[in-house]
Amino acid sequence: MLHSKLSVALTLALTGMVGSAFATDNNDFGLKVQHELRAHSKKLFGVGEPLTQSAPETTGAVRTQSQAADDHVLVADGLEVEYLTREAANNSDMMFLWPNANNPTHLITAVEEFKPHVIGTLPSGIAKMTPSVQRINLKTGKSEIILRGLAGADGIRLTPWGTVLVAEETTNGGAYEIIDPLNVTNHTVTNRAAGTIVDANGNPSANIVKRSALPAMAWEGIGMLPSGVVFAGDELRPGSPANADGGAMFKFVPSVPRTANAGDISNLNQSPLAAGQVFAMQISCRNTTQQFGQGCEIGNGAWVPVNAATARADANTVGATGYYRPEDLELDPMYKDAANPDAVRFCWTNTGNEGAKNYGEVICGVDSAPLTASSTQRTVVVNRLLEGDIDFNQPDNIAFQPNTGNVYVIEDHPNGDVFACLPDGADRDIKTDGCIKIISLKDTSAEPTGFFFAPDGKTAYLTIMHSDDALMTPLDDYGTDDILKITGFKVKPHKERNED
Repeated sequence: MLHSKLSVALTLALTGMVGSAFATDNNDFGLKVQHELRAHSKKLFGVGEPLTQSAPETTGAVRTQSQAADDHVLVADGLEVEYLTREAANNSDMMFLWPNANNPTHLITAVEEFKPHVIGTLPSGIAKMTPSVQRINLKTGKSEIILRGLAGADGIRLTPWGTVLVAEETTNGGAYEIIDPLNVTNHTVTNRAAGTIVDANGNPSANIVKRSALPAMAWEGIGMLPSGVVFAGDELRPGSPANADGGAMFKFVPSVPRTANAGDISNLNQSPLAAGQVFAMQISCRNTTQQFGQGCEIGNGAWVPVNAATARADANTVGATGYYRPEDLELDPMYKDAANPDAVRFCWTNTGNEGAKNYGEVICGVDSAPLTASSTQRTVVVNRLLEGDIDFNQPDNIAFQPNTGNVYVIEDHPNGDVFACLPDGADRDIKTDGCIKIISLKDTSAEPTGFFFAPDGKTAYLTIMHSDDALMTPLDDYGTDDILKITGFKVKPHKERNED
């Protein structure tokens, strides 16, 4: 099948929509807006000339030992690409900086290996399972395995109390918490259902625990508050199983919330994730009563209690709102409500299905009372930030650029693209004010993922996931992926841009 992005790019070129034609069609206001976005990309997005086309399709293995970093991607003018590492485990996905974003020494990443299996033997003689969580030295690029044996590790975050939360993107996916990850090597989950975890010598792990109080589902995006409240979605498509409503959004409220700025914990028993209640989001879209059903994917809603172990089935039974494969989720760091300082905004991607002409979307919710959850008290309001199209589709990852409010959306797609989108401004609507294409992957066997920014907003990291490794040498009995470091973003706060 011809790559739709290439088809669109060719169509744009043939119809004169690329380049100066944006400015000459006086009868099409939408094209003028697109031209303005491109013409002012440096001011609005901090990059030079954006991409007009996606990278062309490739066949076979294009990843090689001698490949330069910028051979992996097309980038907007002004951006520079280098390797952070070529030793990331194959299927590396979401990631974050450790021990904090301001003074990091390592990258902690999840490895989305869906079928954990034995690949060798550890020095102690116990079975060596496929990798699940790794740490990567930011100076040397050296990769070491923290945890093995998870099924589809994907969602991973630094908790506000100084631990790692990693979760599985599979039907009954569990969540696991890790303390002191730089001193944890080759621990293994030997029984996922029971949460049995051993260290490299086969003894019970003292540094990792399964968090059974969190919902069992297909995890990816995770938003965590200092209190221990967790927002996350179930990556499930509608109709799977038959007539199911799709993936629900969940909120975990801890039994013992932490206070802000309480510092790091010294023992896993101190974590707020040890106990709590799980709730599924049920959008009502009525102002006086709580209801559910067709036509209520956006609007106001409540949080309905479900059981953690059966969260997916319970959500469908109680009428939680279903979406088309909720994937990444991020808290909006720039959201402020002067009248309610407790309110938070969380945004997530619904991937959709390009083949079915469902091009996906990004939805944002505002929870006015994060520690409150009631089936009758409507404390959450959700609306669409952007909708996909034939060239911008199947959104997967989402990242907020620090200091700007810009939202970066990454496609779940071969030759996938990265788009930069403006926040909503002072106009009447509540949608992004526009997007440009800034990165496109040159490898059809791979997809871009894990995109996020350093705190200054000038440096980003991107994983080139599951490329064809036929020309590469395995590392530690397992294939590898590349993680790129992308620099050159010129940061200008959203307020200052509007004042220019």
